[in-house]
Amino acid sequence: MEKEIKQVIILRKDVKMGTGKMVAQGSHASLMSFLHTEKSYPEIAKKWLAEGETKIVLKVNKEDEFEELKNRLKRSGIPFQVVKDAGQTQVPPGTETAIGVGPYYTDEINKITAKLKLL
Repeated sequence: MEKEIKQVIILRKDVKMGTGKMVAQGSHASLMSFLHTEKSYPEIAKKWLAEGETKIVLKVNKEDEFEELKNRLKRSGIPFQVVKDAGQTQVPPGTETAIGVGPYYTDEINKITAKLKLL
């Protein structure tokens, strides 16, 4: 049986961003993480594209939750990327606004993100 693959986008709700800004940050996270996965795990990236690009968007409400997620992802070996805003509109330069996780194996991602709520 083949493992399911998905991508997860995690957005910070403690950073004051309008809807359009959140969508843009989530888009950055998705693309950055996909490109990273495509280099590191080309077979997984190819399979994800072929199977419809499953994505889930989740949220964190506190900076410490965001930091803990980053630390857990670093330890896990799951491909991910953190979005740091350029600071040209709504948030200060360098503000971390989102994390893109995967695409990668759903069961592995769920070990880290299962307790998060949908955006």
